[in-house]
Amino acid sequence: MSVRSQPTLTDAQAQLFLDPNFGVAAVIRPDGTPHLSVVWVDWDGEHVLFNTAEGRAKPTYLRRDPRVTVFVMERDDPYTWISVSGSAEIDEEGAEEHIHKLSRKYDGRDFSVPEGQQRLLVKVTPERVDAYGV
Repeated sequence: MSVRSQPTLTDAQAQLFLDPNFGVAAVIRPDGTPHLSVVWVDWDGEHVLFNTAEGRAKPTYLRRDPRVTVFVMERDDPYTWISVSGSAEIDEEGAEEHIHKLSRKYDGRDFSVPEGQQRLLVKVTPERVDAYGV
């Protein structure tokens, strides 16, 4: 029996998540079909990160089935891309600070969190990495 280690991203692959490239998160609906949405992305050295809010489809679906794929392509070269599949964990801790970090990266200012909205940080542990151009 062989033990498979967790995939690691190269520095160039991780940079796709650190630069202001948009991602697409794919989660699984209860009927088994994919639900895709554009997300702001990040990398913490171990996990692919994105942010969402309580009451949206993504956290609802991820709590039922934590399998997720996040796809990112270089904004100036769509033939440079990475796809990371794995299991997601959802955490409230640090989520509001993280959405501000992402908003500063993509929009140059803090995020305007609607009153009463609970932000959620989604951490994806890579289990499969596919990439092209990096």
